[in-house]
Amino acid sequence: MAIRWTTAILDYPAEEFDRGSAFWQAVTASGISGPAGERAEFVTLLPADGDPFLCARRLHGGAPGCHLDVHADDVPACAAQAEHLGATVIGEPGGYVVLRSPGGLRFCVTGHDGERKRPAPVSWPGGQDSLVDQLSVDVSPGCYGRECEFWYGLTGWPQFPGSRPEFIFLGRPAGMPLRLLLQRLDAPHAGLTRCTAHLDLACDNVPAETARHQALGASLVRVVTDWTTLRDPAGLQYCITRRNPVTGKLASRSGH
Repeated sequence: MAIRWTTAILDYPAEEFDRGSAFWQAVTASGISGPAGERAEFVTLLPADGDPFLCARRLHGGAPGCHLDVHADDVPACAAQAEHLGATVIGEPGGYVVLRSPGGLRFCVTGHDGERKRPAPVSWPGGQDSLVDQLSVDVSPGCYGRECEFWYGLTGWPQFPGSRPEFIFLGRPAGMPLRLLLQRLDAPHAGLTRCTAHLDLACDNVPAETARHQALGASLVRVVTDWTTLRDPAGLQYCITRRNPVTGKLASRSGH
């Protein structure tokens, strides 16, 4: 059983759905599909180059969030493997399986439709290149080891230390659109009881990319050495990182 593709799903309350999906369409220079799903709750962002790997989902209640779809040739076998590794099935709406990881992160196992080409970075008028290329799983200290073991076991991707002691990332296969980063949230996040997730972009000029996102309606949350955290106009936090948008690595070392 192999994972063939990964998709990040941006979950928005109904009143924020149009705002959130339009923002990410502009951020990634993508087109957008027509509505899909039983309640027309999904749209897919369509990159100019490569296969889609980002969707937006309209929620009928709840707060904004982000979750992962893993695409497999054998959905039941992949879901069973996830259960064996400690995940919990919370629904089977038809054609895919909804689960929670041991740390509580919602994710889905779904089929593979032949996606294989990771989109190339986009070049912007400010001279920078950028690409959404990573899902960061934000994990409380108490379940960090177990969560890392779960995602390593489910994907089979090798683990590597990140640029900081609280980071581990999984080395994705060639062509896979999203790398997985597992981030241990120490103080002041020690009270976190359930894993969450956010998107990361790789960019070769973080200040220029940050200014572009702010012009599109994002708000600045914090700036640190290797990344800048922003909040999109619909309330989701994400990061622009100082990683090479082609290799996913920092100029001098691997990591966030």
